[in-house]
Amino acid sequence: MKQINGFSKLTKAEKIQWLCDTYFPEVENAAAFFEKYHNPNTELQKRHDEFIENTVTNYYLPFAVAPNFLINGRTYTVPMAIEESSVVAAASRAAKFWQGRGGFHTTVLSTEKTGHVHFFFYGEKARLEAFFARVQPLMLANAKPITANMEKRGGGITSLTLVDKTEALADYYQLSATFETLDAMGANFINSCLESFAETFREEAEKDAAIRGQYEIVMSILSNYVPNCLVRAEVHCPVDELEIAHLKGMAAAKKFVQALAIANADVYRATTHNKGIMNGIDSVILATGNDFRAIEAGAHAYAARSGNYKSLSNAWIEGDTFHFALELPLALGTVGGLTTLHPLVKTALEILEKPNARELMQIVACVGLAQNFSAVSSLISLGIQKGHMKMHLNNIFNQLGATDDEKQQLAAYFKDKTVSHSEVAEALNHLKSQK
Repeated sequence: MKQINGFSKLTKAEKIQWLCDTYFPEVENAAAFFEKYHNPNTELQKRHDEFIENTVTNYYLPFAVAPNFLINGRTYTVPMAIEESSVVAAASRAAKFWQGRGGFHTTVLSTEKTGHVHFFFYGEKARLEAFFARVQPLMLANAKPITANMEKRGGGITSLTLVDKTEALADYYQLSATFETLDAMGANFINSCLESFAETFREEAEKDAAIRGQYEIVMSILSNYVPNCLVRAEVHCPVDELEIAHLKGMAAAKKFVQALAIANADVYRATTHNKGIMNGIDSVILATGNDFRAIEAGAHAYAARSGNYKSLSNAWIEGDTFHFALELPLALGTVGGLTTLHPLVKTALEILEKPNARELMQIVACVGLAQNFSAVSSLISLGIQKGHMKMHLNNIFNQLGATDDEKQQLAAYFKDKTVSHSEVAEALNHLKSQK
């Protein structure tokens, strides 16, 4: 029976036993599936278990580094956590290429984050506006216990306004607030402030006959769309110095610009194009303990801000110079959350030399740009599969159960050949038959 009540109250051992009994009844020692990836350090394992609910084991991702990122004159080795082959290699290759051409140049355009109290008001708008003008200072004052420490560090609430959204949805209004959260991503801080605003709104509305009974607060929540928390990364070089496989100079530059124009004109291409950018970005987000789901949501919303989904990056030729740039919203943190709890997150930030949130935004954007440069370069020259499948070759070997000696022989055999799963399987079978 697959239904169970009270699962969360079971011990970890009991949870594992239930999974074994329910899904692996014919497997001897099925518990080994879950025990295999337990950390032998019991204190560390306890910490991992407490990150989320109903934990039964750990799920590991490879932790790699991409060296040679020259950013604003400073060289970084960037930690990346990802399961997809070729991503780290592509980022490293692009970093090395641009290191000899002045490196990456970045600017943090803004760091403002936003949240809303969503509510409906069924009375006259003028009465709501008058009510808000009266209680807005009280909302800010009542949130002081939450904002005091953030304000000491130079952050806090930067605005609180009433927004009329009735054209989009009948009777719908917002209390829209903006925040500066410094080196913290700030989700808990923002949500706490918003809930404080909502509570003050309720308390004061019940005292006001013109408002009482005419409103309905639905929810208070930050937004992961942060178009005012922006970073820009760019590379440029003389057109004559641009080399992409067999393409050189103006031929390489023009074809690269054409590829970006296609990504801005066609949603099918833009989606895959931006996915490649996020390959690089997500891997650094994961390695540094940030929320890649929030970053993904915000980035794709930003790509569609014109009403059409487009590329996050752009390329152009100006005079005799090739330019390639990326602009996107990144709400990141280097304090709080997993930064002090997960040992590899702490290690990642140490490798990056303990960046603040603004510095991390710039590093992450550069990895996204590097990843995009490598992907587009492959597409317009040798094709994406040749390089990707070479990197994927070892995964195929492992899937097919090749020995170390067979891997070595097959890697040499496929050095100058196109790789596919079926061709590798055929070559391995042939190799085994010879033995």
